[in-house]
Parts: sequence; C-alpha cells; structure tokens
Amino acid sequence: MSLVGIWVILIPLICGLAAFAVGGRSSRVIGLIGAGLTFLLSGLLVLHVWQSGVWIYQLGGWDVPLGISLRADGLSAFLIGMTGAVGLGISLYAVRYFEALTPGPSPNTGRGEDSVGGDSSNAGRGENERWLPGASYWPLWMLLWASLNVLFLSNDIFNLYVGLELLTLASVALIILQREQAAIVAGLRYLLAAFLGSMAYLLGVALIYADAGVLDLGLLADAELTGAATQVAGGLMAVGLLLKAALFPLHFWLPAAHSSAPAPVSAALSALVVKGAFYLLIRLWFEVFESAGTVSVEQMIGGLGAVAIVVGSFQAIRQERLKLMIAYSTVAQVGYLFIMIPLAGSFGDPEASWRFEAWTGGLYHALSHGFAKASMFLAAGVLLSALGHDRVWHLAGSASRFPVIYLSFGIAGMSLMGLPPSAGFVGKWLMLRSAVESGQWWWVVILLVGGLLTAGYVAIVLSQALQHDVDEHTEPHPVPKLMTVMVFALAAMSLLLGLRAAEPLELLEIGAPFQTLMSVVED
Repeated sequence: MSLVGIWVILIPLICGLAAFAVGGRSSRVIGLIGAGLTFLLSGLLVLHVWQSGVWIYQLGGWDVPLGISLRADGLSAFLIGMTGAVGLGISLYAVRYFEALTPGPSPNTGRGEDSVGGDSSNAGRGENERWLPGASYWPLWMLLWASLNVLFLSNDIFNLYVGLELLTLASVALIILQREQAAIVAGLRYLLAAFLGSMAYLLGVALIYADAGVLDLGLLADAELTGAATQVAGGLMAVGLLLKAALFPLHFWLPAAHSSAPAPVSAALSALVVKGAFYLLIRLWFEVFESAGTVSVEQMIGGLGAVAIVVGSFQAIRQERLKLMIAYSTVAQVGYLFIMIPLAGSFGDPEASWRFEAWTGGLYHALSHGFAKASMFLAAGVLLSALGHDRVWHLAGSASRFPVIYLSFGIAGMSLMGLPPSAGFVGKWLMLRSAVESGQWWWVVILLVGGLLTAGYVAIVLSQALQHDVDEHTEPHPVPKLMTVMVFALAAMSLLLGLRAAEPLELLEIGAPFQTLMSVVED
C-alpha cells in the first residue's frame, strides 16, 4: 500500500503510452484496462488514507527540500476518488459512443447540420472516424487522467505547474479531436487562455522561490510568508488559476470549448478538469497564503462567484442548444465553489467553527457537481447521437423515446439545484449554515437565487421533452444501452452521495488544514 499513490499516476500514464503505440481497436481495450485499474487503485488510496491517515512518499528517497514529495490527505483522496469514479463512467460510455459514430450516410435527413462540434453527424466521416477513437482519444484520455492525479498528489508548487500544463495540453488535444473548425477555434482559445494562466502561475512560483528558497507546500506553510513579494506572487498565481478555473469574467473560453468537444470529453472537462485549478487555488490559499490574505480580497472573489452564478444561469436559460446550456451551467456552478473562500476565510473570527462547515460544504458541492455535470453532458451526447441535433426547442416528445436519459437529467438537475436528498443539498446546506452563523447573509440570498435559476433551465429542457407533440423531423438513431446505463449511474451517484454523506465528510477531516478547523469545532 505504500506505493499505491505512485501507481495511481503510473498506470494511466503507461496505458496511455501503450494505447498510443498500439493504435486501432486495441487501444480501446488498453484504455479500458487502464480505466479499470486506475479506478481500483484510486479506491485503494482512499481506503489507505481513511484507515492510516495522510500518505506521504519521498521520490528517490530524498527528503524535502532536496527531494520531491507526493502527499495524499483527505482532500486529495476525496478528489482522486471522485475522479476515479467519474472517469470509469466516462470510459465505459466512450467505448460505445465512438463505436456508434460509424461511417456512411446518416439515415436521418439533415443529421449533423444542427449538431454541436464533436457530436456532429455520422455522414462523410469514413476512415477518419475509425481512426479517431483508436489513435487519439484513449491515449489523450489516459494522459488527462494521469495529469489530474499528479495534480492532486504533488506537494511541490513547481511540480503542480507541470501537472497543470500536462492537463491543459491533453484537454486541448481532446477538444480538437474532430478537427472541425468550431472545435479548433475553441481549442486554440482555450490553449491561449490556459497559457496566460500558466505564465502568471509560473511567475508567482519564481517569486516565492526567490523569497523563501523552497517549493514544498509544507515548508511554505510553516514559513508563514507575509512580505510584499509573497502578496504579489499570491495575486499572480490566483489570477492564473482563476483563469484556468473559468471564474467570471475569465470564463470566456469555457462555453465554446466544452460544447464543441465530443460528449465524453465535455463531461471530463466540466466534471473534472476545472476542479484541478480550483483544488490548487484553495490548497495554496488556505495553506500558504492564508496569513497574507485579507477579508476584502476574499469577499471580492466570492462576489465574482456570485456574479458567475447569476450571469451563467441566465445565459444557460437563453441557450437554444443543449450542450451550450450545460456549458453555461458549468460557469454558474463554478461560482458556488468560490463562494466557499469568503465563508471559509477569516471573516470576523479566524478560528470560527463555520469555516469548517463552509470548507466541507464547498468541496461536497464540487463532488456533487462532478457526477451531475458528467451525467448531463453524457445525456446530451446520447440525444445528439440519436436525434442528430441538440436544439432544445426541437426535443418535443423525446422523453417517451428516452425516458431513462431524461430521468437522469432530472436527477442531476435536482443535485445542481440543491434539493434533498441529493449530494448538492448537503453541500449547499453546509454553506448556508456557514453563511448564517458567520452573519454573511448576502451569500444566503445568492445560494437560494442560484438554486431557483438552476431550476429554470432544467425545467425548460424537461418541459419541452415531456410535451405530447412529438417532433417527427428525425427518426431516432439506435443508441447503445451501455451509454444510457452510464448516464443513469452517474446521476444516481449524485443522489446516493446525499444519502451517505457521513463517510466522505469524515474523509475531509484527515490532514491539514482540516485538523486545525476540526479542533475548533470539537472544542
């Protein structure tokens, strides 16, 4: 078990390289083996942290600051477990999704004219489509998964930069898999935005190293840096990570990138990739820069999150394409994550118990969002594959054809709204309690309004699909059952995690900074 964290990184990386070398249909088999093994290893790492506490591994046997350490506390294990479960669901869905994109003319007139980016028609793809999943998707998907695990386990701020860059490159390559103009433009925009964010982060790393002479997160936390250089570094790194996390108004790249990609890629980008930058930001904010932070800065970041909730939700309501609607929903849901910062910050009392509630609430919302948003994007992929379009106002009567898909969409939407007994309810309830106990009533208003706006765009889709008048423009194309099963399984997880929240919340207590906050709560 002492090497389980190493294998969580190595297995998807090795399988990705093997899938690239083999190519063709064999890459799918290797990718599935890699997904299954990584899922099992992720579960073992979570179990190890649960039973034995924080996992630490010194690469090469060298102690810090000379060596580099990997570290998994409750937060890291929490997100690695989420990534493993969501990643396995996406992988199983992707097998049949890319198989369904068979070459040859489409049986539906006009299929592909109204589809979005990576989910366009089968017509005219020929040998190009047979090449796509075997030669590109599985190696890149495994690399993306390995990069996420590197990010969650690294305890060195420069290695975290390396993980971020690998994650960005894999994400951009997956976005442009279809090699269509819209996808290429969206991918390049994402690449440029991510590059700017990376440069800002790397400049901050250089300033910190010049000031402190170390890069290890634990040593930096003990140093309690408060100088001007640290504040500048913290500002640069925060802006860079906010850009990568697509917090309003730095979200300009996200809707096109997420909606132009194939459905499994869109699900991974929204459910997992944006969490990488968010994870690093809160790790730095509460472990390294907490003493340098101010209430006004925390409130400003929370304010941006509040605007993201309102603007993103209204934009989602206005969209005519389902994938764009879900993409703008991600902009809104990211806003909830950053409301956690002022709630878990030092407002009024730096040792208040509500900080722990806000922290766990925000992270539980991230968990809920991961499963719910993956289910939504995969559901949109099923509808695009079957109907040849994702126009919301042309989904009339489709609920009778795809009842499980719309049931899953409704369950996922319920979690995003924060309705009981979903996992989204647990996260928002904890954040609401924190806002009330801390006297920050304005966040209560935003959280409630955000839930109502989420209900708005979810209701638009469901009400349209439940209409009795069936849209006869297209005859549904057969969709593999495994795709539908994975859509439902991910949505069901967002519900079940609300019924069994005690264990994941206890996992978050393991390791800093939770130990400090928990000691306050217990006292």
